Amino acid sequence: MVDMGVFREAVAEWAGGGAAGPARALAGRLGVRVAVLLEGPSDVAAVDALAARRGRDLAAEGVCVLPMGGAMSVGRYARLLGPPGLGLRLTGLCDERERPYYVRGLERAGVGQHAFFVCAADLEDELIRALGPDRVVDLVRAEGDQRPLRTFLNQPAQQGRTAQQQLRRFFGTTSGRKIHYGRVFVEALEPDRVPAPLDGLLAAL
Repeated sequence: MVDMGVFREAVAEWAGGGAAGPARALAGRLGVRVAVLLEGPSDVAAVDALAARRGRDLAAEGVCVLPMGGAMSVGRYARLLGPPGLGLRLTGLCDERERPYYVRGLERAGVGQHAFFVCAADLEDELIRALGPDRVVDLVRAEGDQRPLRTFLNQPAQQGRTAQQQLRRFFGTTSGRKIHYGRVFVEALEPDRVPAPLDGLLAAL
């Protein structure tokens, strides 16, 4: 049975210069109505984890959560999936520093930027702040990463930084770590501590 993952792959190929036909056909077959544009797979992991916690099956609802491979791709994805292309409703997350890319890309595609939810630094930073550094360290210990964290924190470059800054940097040092902890952090959140951008995004779907 064709699933939303196949549609994501077809969109990625289209965005990379491939044919539009497969994505168009799959969008119709799967009843896709909303595309959630995210910078990378760690954001996807967090969104998927929160949806699961809230008992939602986004794919069954016609919602496709898409990693774009970076903020500068937003214009291309908005043109392909928004009003000029498949005509899907677009939403997603962006970082404050990347907002200009979104403003320009969404305006050119005829999509209002108000449809996107803004993280102050990035989603990892929002999650670390919501949990608190002590709780984050407990989760790192529970996941068996205490030794790598201790080694990282002893590096001269980390001296003088806040715990929030150190932890945020740590999760980006190894491939796959941000993806793994995106899910772990969301699953550990108290219901009333979900970061506002992530909470707003799910509520808007």
